[in-house]
Amino acid sequence: MITSAQLRGARAMLRLTTEALANESKLPISSIEALEMDVDSKDMKAVAAVRAALESHGIIFLAGGSDGTGGAGIRFKHWAENDGIRPENLNATNDD
Repeated sequence: MITSAQLRGARAMLRLTTEALANESKLPISSIEALEMDVDSKDMKAVAAVRAALESHGIIFLAGGSDGTGGAGIRFKHWAENDGIRPENLNATNDD
């Protein structure tokens, strides 16, 4: 389960405004603000939309204890040069 702190932190890491995240997730600003205050009692479809928007910017959500210690967290996904085609570069000309 993603926490409100993770959502706030991910948005801050990306330097996105609530307005920009609302646009990208196709949700009202009030929904973003509500999720950042208390994700536990909110609509899971809204959580999924916000998560997808943040992940499209390279955010990875970490579950509590996923690295053997510590609580839930976030980080950027790093791409190596040989990891294939980045998602933002996929198009019909590079279909296999």
